[in-house]
Amino acid sequence: MNDPEAKVDVDRAGEDLPLLEGIRTTRAMRRLRPDPVPMALIRKVCEAGTFAPSGGNRQPWIFVAVTDADRRARIATLYRDAFHAYIAPALEAAEAPDFPAAKRRNVRAALHLADHLHEAPVHLFVAGYTRRGAEQAQAIFPCIQNVLLACRAVGLGASLTTVHRSHGAEIDALLGLPEN
Repeated sequence: MNDPEAKVDVDRAGEDLPLLEGIRTTRAMRRLRPDPVPMALIRKVCEAGTFAPSGGNRQPWIFVAVTDADRRARIATLYRDAFHAYIAPALEAAEAPDFPAAKRRNVRAALHLADHLHEAPVHLFVAGYTRRGAEQAQAIFPCIQNVLLACRAVGLGASLTTVHRSHGAEIDALLGLPEN
């Protein structure tokens, strides 16, 4: 196997993409290549996440990059099972002749991701700490947006997914996350 670390100038990767172009051109990538991703590049996109605003500058996030094939396969199985239950009504609706073609493509692309998630070389989770028993989505989602923009800038495909949360405790255990 080739060393993915040797192929990328991490310090310069993504530094030349103009901000507004990155915002305009970042989209959910659901057909991902299985190529190895250098850990330094994973760290770089996570670092971009840390520059997101958060109330009181609490930065209530933690990043977990899953690269182990067995753990990715287990996570992908949980995701796929939850996703198929979630997407069933949309799949049925997409069969109607008057269903918009663009939406049909989106449904099929999302289904492809669910069925091939185990092939992605990295599953990057951005988890958040609770405060007074409440999730801090208002802080987590700007962080995730920064990560997605950074992935776009450095040439990595990425897609925000949340269906795995229906298996919250099991996923958290697989990731080694604390209870809060």
